[in-house]
Amino acid sequence: MSIFKVASRYAKSLIDLATEHHNLDDVKADIDGVVSVIKSNTELQAVLSNPIIKTDRKLAILEALFQQKVKPEILAFFTIMVRKGRAELIYATAQEFVREYNEVKGIVHAEVVSAAALSEQNIQALTAQIAKEINAEVILSNKVDPSLIGGFVVNVGDKQLDASILGKLNKLERHFQTLGV
Repeated sequence: MSIFKVASRYAKSLIDLATEHHNLDDVKADIDGVVSVIKSNTELQAVLSNPIIKTDRKLAILEALFQQKVKPEILAFFTIMVRKGRAELIYATAQEFVREYNEVKGIVHAEVVSAAALSEQNIQALTAQIAKEINAEVILSNKVDPSLIGGFVVNVGDKQLDASILGKLNKLERHFQTLGV
């Protein structure tokens, strides 16, 4: 079974557990912290993935890192994963939990790539417009790509709106090529 499928199943179990205890939002906030810690610590990733390191040592490390920072049920969940030999999946499970949480809550991540950084006011206006169009809460990130020359490209899921000058020039070039010019 693929790592993604296993992580997805564990994440779903954690979502079900948090929903049952009526603290899904609190668990999500704690999991965001877990993702941040593991993402920024390659040594921790290596320890969790190393089959030579004993289970008790991995559990001690996780407890030292997260004992007072996450809900007890999250730490208990990680303990179960480690004892089942799935410590290497904790990071993937946490990431998948965030993805599934967003899906449950109707939150969509979108990205706008622009030739220059957008102002906070522009980001808020674009976020509101996208949210209105797709009828969901939107978390928008902005990346800068000067090769666009001007304008922007918005990616929401598998949809893309290209309102960049580079995109228009490429479209014009393809049009001329079809005309044989």
